[in-house]
Amino acid sequence: MTNRTLELVGPVAPQHRLDEAAVLSYLKRSVRNVPASADTLKISQFGHGQSNPTYLLELPSAHGSDPVRFVLRKKPPGQLLKSAHAVEREFQVLAALGSPAAGASVPVPSVHALCTDPSVIGTSFYIMDFVPGRIFTDPCLPDLLPAARTQIYSAMAGTLAALHSARLPQLQKDGFGRPDSYCRRQVERWAKQYEASVKCIGAEFREEDARMRGLIAWLRGNVPGEDAAAEGAMRGVVHGDFRLDNLVFHPTEPRVVAVLDWELSTLGNQMSDVAYCCLPYHLPPSQPGAMLPSLGVTQLPGGPPAGALPAGIPSEAQFVRTYCDEIQRLQGASLWPGDTWRFYVALSLFRGAAIFTGIYQRALQGNASSRRAGQAGRQVSGLIACALHVLHSPLSIPALPPPPVTSIRALGSGIAGGSAGGSAGGSAGSSSSLPVGLAPSPRAEALRRQVAEFIVQEVLPIEGILEAHVVGEARWSIHPVVEELKGKAQQAGLWNLWLPALDAGVPLTPVLRECQSRGLLGAGLSNLDYAHVCKEMGKSVWAPELFNCSAPDTGNMEVLLRYGNEQQQREWLVPLLEGKVRSCFAMTEPRVASSDATNIEARIESDGDHYILNGHKWWASGASDPRCKVAIFMGKHPERAAPSGKHNPHSAPAHRQQSMLLVPMDAPGVTVVRPLLVFGYDDAPHGHSEVLFEGVRVPKTSVLLGEGRGFEIAQGRLGPGRLHHCMRLVGATERAIECMLDRALSRVAFGRPLGGNESVVRDTAECRITLEAARLLVLQAAAELDARGNKEARIAIAMAKVAAPRAAQKVLDRTIQVHGGGGVSSDFPLARLWVAARTLRIADGPDEVHLASIGKKEFKDWKRRMGKGGVMARL
Repeated sequence: MTNRTLELVGPVAPQHRLDEAAVLSYLKRSVRNVPASADTLKISQFGHGQSNPTYLLELPSAHGSDPVRFVLRKKPPGQLLKSAHAVEREFQVLAALGSPAAGASVPVPSVHALCTDPSVIGTSFYIMDFVPGRIFTDPCLPDLLPAARTQIYSAMAGTLAALHSARLPQLQKDGFGRPDSYCRRQVERWAKQYEASVKCIGAEFREEDARMRGLIAWLRGNVPGEDAAAEGAMRGVVHGDFRLDNLVFHPTEPRVVAVLDWELSTLGNQMSDVAYCCLPYHLPPSQPGAMLPSLGVTQLPGGPPAGALPAGIPSEAQFVRTYCDEIQRLQGASLWPGDTWRFYVALSLFRGAAIFTGIYQRALQGNASSRRAGQAGRQVSGLIACALHVLHSPLSIPALPPPPVTSIRALGSGIAGGSAGGSAGGSAGSSSSLPVGLAPSPRAEALRRQVAEFIVQEVLPIEGILEAHVVGEARWSIHPVVEELKGKAQQAGLWNLWLPALDAGVPLTPVLRECQSRGLLGAGLSNLDYAHVCKEMGKSVWAPELFNCSAPDTGNMEVLLRYGNEQQQREWLVPLLEGKVRSCFAMTEPRVASSDATNIEARIESDGDHYILNGHKWWASGASDPRCKVAIFMGKHPERAAPSGKHNPHSAPAHRQQSMLLVPMDAPGVTVVRPLLVFGYDDAPHGHSEVLFEGVRVPKTSVLLGEGRGFEIAQGRLGPGRLHHCMRLVGATERAIECMLDRALSRVAFGRPLGGNESVVRDTAECRITLEAARLLVLQAAAELDARGNKEARIAIAMAKVAAPRAAQKVLDRTIQVHGGGGVSSDFPLARLWVAARTLRIADGPDEVHLASIGKKEFKDWKRRMGKGGVMARL
């Protein structure tokens, strides 16, 4: 089940009520950004979890939007076992991980204050940021499609590897824990905790107690020898309770934005975290009342039958392999648990049994934080049975690591099977020549061939007709052959191929289910697979529209898919998916440098249940198309922004001042002023237009995602859109080389074909090298986008966005030179392709912005690797 973090709160349990006045007074004294004038506080309690009571604190916002939210986490009341529920340790590790010195990107909430004075609310507590997002409480992820499940598990493995790569030497100096002999000490600690808890329960645990003591004896005798080491690989911060439902995922993207519940964190043997994270693979199918959800793939003697692993969920070996691959990438360390895995899994199950024994004991006292804690006693017997099953069953992962192609990344992008074959002709650019991991799946290769055949048979023969149409008097109308070919492409199943398999950020609304049943949601390709297909579309400027795969519609459809509500999807997304209407994106403005979205000057002013829009936009691609029916308009709320040079205490952060709204193009006040010329081309009937929005009135239901979320949407939209441009440019560059070869072999100058000229041969080789370098960067970026999500793939996308237009421009320039006068004419496609390539060095972010991001990341990574002492300190 998927829960939004705000859906997990409810009224405070009677035994956990807090003194609201005392909490508010403490917040005003101790937490920055809480105004002294704050006079009301709403307290709710999170119901998810079994350990430390956790509360949502809500204060009124200064500028009247969403309330300011914090989280308070405290020790439970009543008599507690020694060292249990140590919120002080949680605060200590969160503060350390949130500091730049950690050296790894571990998503944790920012902490603000720790209070150890029991006179405030009765126990120690700390205050941290509230992190909005999603929590998945069922490891089967039943609400998600298979590709989305893959992405979630990949993100979980990557986050755990990032945590285990953090450098926190200060924690060891501060006595946070000892990394040596961690597992041996864990066995003894939880054995002692179990002994203390079971004494208070009674004789009903006699049978479980005997089996538990046998398990403890086995663990004591089988601690791996590697556990004694104090240094080396897998020694560092251990979370202690790392599992899916302790992670907050981004509201719309498959990436972790916060790791929660650090009560058991310490320093030690990190492989124990990996095994604990894999417990759902070892638990029997969940029964009513079960507190530990399971993947349902393990059958215990006499228990319910096991089922198959849900589609998209990696096997245990695949998950562990992906974690180990991330560790190697981050640390350079090669590892695989092999035969020791049995011990680590059994230790995790034993620890769970000990913890649930304590929860049950606290439930008898009435001070456990979860309303379901009384069910804990029934869990102890099951966990002991699972541990004994692990001891007497074959090893659940291979003794040696599986091949890399069976990792989660391959599973998610559909590349495990490799390529079905090269492209026609077996050129240097064929898929068969690609490295493992970047080749298309067999299904994608079949679609690529279909698209290529469609373009050769249907599109290339009519390019001259379409070119003549768009320079004639009727150029702002749609040539009938376009709609005819769109129908053919849709009938052939080559429709909306840009649309990736719906991931974890896209809930299947009734509208989307209806679109899925009508075949409007594409072929479910990964970004990597689509890169191979999209390349073919790039060989003709007319082709993408025929497959409903052209910009800006693809980006706008993705915005509606990810951020639109059901009403917005039904009104605008459905006709766009059907190809019946087109759209434009109104963001860029003539008066400001719009590559910095915070510069946007267009105004969005509130007027009751409507907004009034005023703005001057240009380069709104598609606005002149007679089929363009809706614009996505980006503007700024003046009440959220401080006047220039002045301080406004009520202003929102610079990236929370903008919103995006859906604006019908026929709304009063919308005026398409003119199509702008691009190197003399007006790109009819599509156009790149100057548009005025003057007093345009739209209902507040037109806002996408929420007020102040425009910048967030822009970042989510631009990543895949930028990469789609790069994919098409690879195809355009490939066609340029084909044109150059054809021309060089057919034209004779000075008594021999141009292809016999040494300079042409050399230039052809340089063009191929240039294209292949760009193509591999584009494919790598697509693979990164599949495996790590938009945010983590941003540098790979930036590199592709710089490399692909440069490569296309260079190759097209040389091809034009080989064609002579014909190269700059409209008789060949080269001039139009060159214009598109040159334009894309500015559109969707200029080269300079992407280069700055890449360079800053290089410096940041170097500083992290070298530490404060620099290079000389390493010599």
